[in-house]
Amino acid sequence: MAEVKPFQALRYDERRAGPLELLVAPPYDVISPAEREDYLGRSPHNVVHLTLPDSEEEAARSFEEWRRDGVLAEEAAPAVWALSQDYVGPDGVRRTRNGIVGALRLEPYERSIVLPHERTHSGPKEGRLRLLRATRAELEPIFLLHEGPPVGLPDREPDLAVDGTRLWRLEDANLEDFADRQLLIADGHHRYETALAFHGEDGSPESAFTMAALVSSREEGLTIFPTHRVAGRFAGRLHYGDVDPRELLAEDRGIVVVTRDGAAAVDGEGTDAEIVERLGPEDVSYTPSVDEALAAVENGHAEAAFLLRPPSLDEVWSTAASGRTMPQKSTYFYPKLVSGLLFFSL
Repeated sequence: MAEVKPFQALRYDERRAGPLELLVAPPYDVISPAEREDYLGRSPHNVVHLTLPDSEEEAARSFEEWRRDGVLAEEAAPAVWALSQDYVGPDGVRRTRNGIVGALRLEPYERSIVLPHERTHSGPKEGRLRLLRATRAELEPIFLLHEGPPVGLPDREPDLAVDGTRLWRLEDANLEDFADRQLLIADGHHRYETALAFHGEDGSPESAFTMAALVSSREEGLTIFPTHRVAGRFAGRLHYGDVDPRELLAEDRGIVVVTRDGAAAVDGEGTDAEIVERLGPEDVSYTPSVDEALAAVENGHAEAAFLLRPPSLDEVWSTAASGRTMPQKSTYFYPKLVSGLLFFSL
């Protein structure tokens, strides 16, 4: 069903670009304006100059200049890559998550080969499409899950390593098993749909593929954390109590709604994100941090905070397999992939 193949990656040549730790960054959609300025200032070759540029034309110029000047160098041969990320989750537990990075053939959702689990919005896709047209490159990998066995890592030093993330080039990887698997998008719905749209207008064989990190759903280090909601306006009428919202959350009685009047637990049908959506908050922003969500209410910057529990992996798979989608930011697969390690030129 799914087709995964090696690709001829572009990657930084540290002799020209500088140390890798000054060049990489998180995905574009989790970087705040202040963080963007920090990454831009770390190096004139930091990946954020491409993923969050002042303009798409500037990103295209930088990308071409970096290739011409040897800042980005093309691998000698196509390969897939083994990927490993050591991390400490928001719960304070240290884990390792492994997978592979390859070129994935784009498939429309109706073929049920690649499954989405969250809804998307048009604004982010329009911006990513302009960037893809300008650079003709996949600058960040999409993160997908499969139901096959976890990947085994090579018994040698990695080819790339930075901040707990390691990559090994695999020139003889067996990818035939992916032909029997469905894939679930864990992170990168907007970029996947953008790639589909670009291939629809471009039509080239190269644009039929996108760069993807594939992780087994049996992977021991695979975790999902919640994304909490902060509402600038909330008119919901609930029975609030003078209770510690953290204790209420630990009791697992539902989502915890926190206002200046107190806290309340609300349960119902569906995932926590769907329950919040039905409550009708307005001017909603998102954070993975309970502290940040509560502080927004305490400081008067928001009328309500909604503390969610994470959906289980089974819930995510069953929702996607049924053809339904969850509200945006229903899941937080942790950690995010690192941007700037590999690039896929179209």
